[in-house]
Amino acid sequence: RRAATGVKRRTALAVGAAAAAAGLGGALWRQSRTSGAPAAALWPLQFDRPDGGRLVMAEFRGRPLVLNFWATWCPPCVKEMPELDRFHRDFAARGWQVVGLAIDGPTPVREFLQRVPVGFPIGLAGFGGTELGRELGNVTGALPFTVLIGSDGRVAHRKLGETNYAELAGWARALR
Repeated sequence: RRAATGVKRRTALAVGAAAAAAGLGGALWRQSRTSGAPAAALWPLQFDRPDGGRLVMAEFRGRPLVLNFWATWCPPCVKEMPELDRFHRDFAARGWQVVGLAIDGPTPVREFLQRVPVGFPIGLAGFGGTELGRELGNVTGALPFTVLIGSDGRVAHRKLGETNYAELAGWARALR
């Protein structure tokens, strides 16, 4: 009886591990399909800005763009904001653009930006921005998520998790 229970446990663990591996493999396959894919879903969109006005994504088309999905309640998102801002300052003269899309409400974003001002535009994507992230390759919907879109409008790099200045600069140098 004890041997039969052990076999059942091992079988259940093996089936669970296989299912997890299949899920991860499927997620990675879906993500790899969007590498080099056009970011066409992005260009027709517009977002409210926390300081008023509209962020029109079509205005960013034709030049390289770092698009960062973030939220005020996400510690790694908050930590990388100064890194994104530094990249924006250093690479803007080379034609690079940075846009932050907040997966958050307007009030927390405005309060955050008063404490941690950034020089690049922020759009209020709300929780609906998660779907745009998925279309750009974020299969899990987790944050932070950064997408580098080349001047040709194609996704060149994606990163789920915290990024930093050195990584962004490396991507920019490799794309040129």
